[in-house]
Amino acid sequence: MLHGDGGLRLWIIPRYADVRAALSDPRFAQDARRAQALADSRVEGVNMGTDITHMLSSDPPDHTRLRRVVQAAFSRKRVEAMRPMVERITLELLDGLDAAAARHTTRTTTAAVDLVRDFAFPLPILVVCELLGFPPEDRDLYRKWSTTIVTQEGDHAAFRRAVQEMGAYVLAIADRRIRRDERPADLLTELLAARERGELTDDEIVGMVALLLIGGHETTVNLLSTSCLALLREPGQAAWLRADPTRMPGAVEEFLRYDSPICMATTRFTTEPVDVGGVVIPQDEFVLLSLGAANRDPARFQDPDRLILDRRDAGHLAFGGGIHRCLGALLGKLETEIALTALLARFPGTTLACQEGDLRWRNTMMLRGLEALPVTLHR
Repeated sequence: MLHGDGGLRLWIIPRYADVRAALSDPRFAQDARRAQALADSRVEGVNMGTDITHMLSSDPPDHTRLRRVVQAAFSRKRVEAMRPMVERITLELLDGLDAAAARHTTRTTTAAVDLVRDFAFPLPILVVCELLGFPPEDRDLYRKWSTTIVTQEGDHAAFRRAVQEMGAYVLAIADRRIRRDERPADLLTELLAARERGELTDDEIVGMVALLLIGGHETTVNLLSTSCLALLREPGQAAWLRADPTRMPGAVEEFLRYDSPICMATTRFTTEPVDVGGVVIPQDEFVLLSLGAANRDPARFQDPDRLILDRRDAGHLAFGGGIHRCLGALLGKLETEIALTALLARFPGTTLACQEGDLRWRNTMMLRGLEALPVTLHR
């Protein structure tokens, strides 16, 4: 148990079995409006995310309705159909890395590139842009909003400003499509059709797009950067993967377990007293489920602090569980498999271009990811 900003008490559940059970337990609710009322009754100035209406801040029946609108877009068949698009974007980005390194390399020095800025970030955001039909040239704007929303937990003014700017942007694109009668085959068109059927409001469209823009790239950015760092630490495991690329899907599952890109699930609250491992959490208490700790629980995983790429145990909780399990899990894994396979093949001798202790990590309790990953590329 701990006290968060402003004195709000939080309970943390770290053990695998308890986290897995809680993820599917309806007594741990996520409705943001009820959570905000509960927080307001105790302390002032705590933001429980009521500025954005989306699936992660909703419970059934609203959650069921919202998820139903978009779940078909992330089916196994639809995600697999995105493979050529992800491969194309990946190769274009690798060509860009190649060109950038060549421009700044001399006879005596080899230039470093930032794998987060130049590869791990643009790949998933460009995929999301194609999925939604959004202008890829605005990707830095999406990144700015996303970073503000996920890292400025205490700066409510900055949080609300980012939400308002994103909302105005989304609705402007939607309005422009309607005025021009444009209906391309993308997810935004499907969301607008759902609004016409009375299934979504404007606020819910904004919330859905915000969730896809943020969740659709943050997880993959973090997963790609921490996976690359892990392979730079252990070149023998990188060589093992290069020798047989069919090993990559299993390796990605281990990367997800070893360094969970979402290390803390979104805040829940108890609707009645709940016994968790012999400890009773009273009703109306806020609870955090530590996905990162659960994935390193020695009671569940043998030698959990070692990266074992052929572990062959996909029981991690990196994508959550229950009704709120990450909708884009299949797409995130596809992107990571394609990206790492291509990166290892193109630049097999890549090395870290700084001391590992100098690397900077994202300033957020929920996410586990690097701010930058400077490397020296070698073919």
